[in-house]
Amino acid sequence: MAPRSSRRTTRRSAGPSAPSSPGPVPFASHDDHDDEGDGAPLPSESLPPAAPLPPVAARRSNRGRSRGRRLPGGRVPAGGEASAGAARRRLRPPLRLRHLLPLVVLFAMMGMLLVRGYVHSEVLADHRVRPDAAADRVPQEILDGGPVVDTRGGQATSIDVPDHRIVLTFDDGPDPRWTPQVLDVLAKHHAHAVFFITGTMASRYPDLVRRMVEEGHEIGLHTFNHPDLSYQSTKRIDWELTQNQLALAGAAGIRTSLFRPPYSATASALDNNTWPVTQYVGSRGYLTVLTGDDSEDWRRPGVAEIIRNSTPADGEGAIVLMHDSGGDRSQTVRALDTYLPRLARQGYTFENLTEALDAPSAHTRVSGLELWKGRAWTALVTAADDLTGILVVGLAVIGVLVFARFGLMLLLSAVHTRRTRRPDFVWGPDAPVTEPVSVLVPAYNEAKCIESTVRSLVKSDHPVEILVVDDGSSDGTARIVEDLGLPGVRVVRQLNAGKPAALNRGIANARHDLIVMMDGDTVFEPSTVRELVQPFADPRVGAVAGNAKVGNKDTLIGAWQHIEYVMGFNLDRRMYDVLRCMPTIPGAVGAFRRGALDRVGGMSDDTLAEDTDITMALHRNGWKVVYAEKARAWTEAPESVQQLWSQRYRWCYGTMQAIWKHRRALVEGGPSGRFGRVGLPLVSLFMVVAPLLAPLIDLFLIYGLLFGPTGKTIAAWFGVLAIQAVCAAYAFVLDKEKLTPLISLPLQQLLYRQLMYIVLLQSWITALTGGRLRWQKLRRMGQVAAPPGEEARTAVEEGAAR
Repeated sequence: MAPRSSRRTTRRSAGPSAPSSPGPVPFASHDDHDDEGDGAPLPSESLPPAAPLPPVAARRSNRGRSRGRRLPGGRVPAGGEASAGAARRRLRPPLRLRHLLPLVVLFAMMGMLLVRGYVHSEVLADHRVRPDAAADRVPQEILDGGPVVDTRGGQATSIDVPDHRIVLTFDDGPDPRWTPQVLDVLAKHHAHAVFFITGTMASRYPDLVRRMVEEGHEIGLHTFNHPDLSYQSTKRIDWELTQNQLALAGAAGIRTSLFRPPYSATASALDNNTWPVTQYVGSRGYLTVLTGDDSEDWRRPGVAEIIRNSTPADGEGAIVLMHDSGGDRSQTVRALDTYLPRLARQGYTFENLTEALDAPSAHTRVSGLELWKGRAWTALVTAADDLTGILVVGLAVIGVLVFARFGLMLLLSAVHTRRTRRPDFVWGPDAPVTEPVSVLVPAYNEAKCIESTVRSLVKSDHPVEILVVDDGSSDGTARIVEDLGLPGVRVVRQLNAGKPAALNRGIANARHDLIVMMDGDTVFEPSTVRELVQPFADPRVGAVAGNAKVGNKDTLIGAWQHIEYVMGFNLDRRMYDVLRCMPTIPGAVGAFRRGALDRVGGMSDDTLAEDTDITMALHRNGWKVVYAEKARAWTEAPESVQQLWSQRYRWCYGTMQAIWKHRRALVEGGPSGRFGRVGLPLVSLFMVVAPLLAPLIDLFLIYGLLFGPTGKTIAAWFGVLAIQAVCAAYAFVLDKEKLTPLISLPLQQLLYRQLMYIVLLQSWITALTGGRLRWQKLRRMGQVAAPPGEEARTAVEEGAAR
């Protein structure tokens, strides 16, 4: 149990309960200066004397002012400001590149899905089959001729297979299950065959095509996507043949001159629709191979029937049609094992087509660019299949995470609400907490907001002292506060050193043991401070998270953030409170016990998320961190996509830094180990992994809408949306918010989530590539002047006074 601090001190405790330093964070620490530049004090302003900084705070404050960028390992480049400026200039191009990388990854994944859909006949597939037509334009000698039709050179001839020679042909493969079994039976009986492969299957299983060629079989084309070519243009026919040859070249390093049209039969079945295709294919240099005897194995009539259908009459030669793909081919395999030796005893030989016709091989070796293009294609298809498999696993993972998170939020939020809203509920034995509080307001260029912030604090119904720490503002922020002349308000100025240094400066100057921290763009309700410090009645509580709300929620992007704050943040905090692993005290509204801050060394600038960092440090030190839902603060959310991007980029990156910094908690004992094995995994899964994988839902939604199955895809997406809507509505009811903003929830899921995904992916890329991210100062518009309802009440009071 952590003792309640009863004295005011600024020294870091060296007690045995303080966690050991986890070492430097591998992600480069941020530059403490804001994007607008280092704001030095105005010439007319002097730095007022301040209380001495504690050793840790002093070191951090000086470090924030003196260094430019920290190199890996914590080294500072020589040359002072000039070197820092040069380093910043050198780093700008990679940062711009990292803005593009998330989009590149997103489009690459979509491209891989399209490739996968193409080779699985989901994209550009045409499953129409034309009915029979008249055959008056087909030469009679072709209709009455053999199964091999040669229209090369503009002349149409037909060819029969010599007697006692059988050319076994297998269509639609290769299939990973049945083709190896067919090849085994053929090898067992020393028989050769012709495999008419589709490009889709050859692209996915190139090793089987190589095996066919290596074992002496012949390959023919059966198009890429297996469409009825009588429906297709010559351009599409060329495409089907070219892509099929590309897959064959990549798989076996050869081309072939044999071709069999999909849905074809015997020569006598040619008609006015299919004959032009045969003529055109011949003009492209292909020999069309039709069927002599159809085994009808696709009907699965039984082994005996397949053998009977495949046996020629009176010793005649034949081209026999079988299949090694497209369904259950177990009967085909069993029939072959009986058929081959039986007909061999009758004097038949089983040869390739060109062997049976005593013609040159249909295969031609490819080399050079054609070979490498084929290999690149098969490699791309393999990568697309592998990536799709990974994405499907990722989709399953995000499904589990989404349902687990929503389930936990609903269950544990109900537990938290039931516990804290009981009529007899008290936070601890010392309730109510009435001791005065120091409120710290770190401010850098907050001229548009600071007056509203300070005035809201002055109206507090709890005794407070207000310290505005001006962090080197260049817009007169400190002068605005001083000119207000409000009681209990002090201004502490310092050179620009960053928010953590400003907070440490405020801690050093604070007079009270309970310290509330807020942002310079936030306004409190009169009861906020009182509600925020009540949990300190429990001496084990070291910090309290308040209920941060979006004040400017009238715009669409504001409404989306309002939904996120109420559902994603505050509902989460209820869950984490029950699990005792609250990951973040929001910078907009949080309270700390001075003794807890002393024991963990104050605010750290090791990460860009100092609020997450300090919260994790307190957990590891054994302090309780709780959520006070009635301590409401209204903050100004970013009003543009660019500003939102900057804010969330810093949050995501800083959270990842904090997780990495405190990673040793996973293997430590005591409170640190408990947080490491409960809190860190949950934070990593729900705040890093889940948001990164969430866009897979929308990615597969787009794919399903375009290529099917459309109905199931839409149902699944709306099912997830319905669950989110239930959770959001529950969160809004708990926070006593109107449900109207939830109308935009579907649009938020389609657009806002993609932005958050790209931000998170960019954060990952920045971290993994060792990039350095600076603190992103947001440009405030002063849209939140008072808590909702406060302005109206003030106007009424002023009117009554007049």
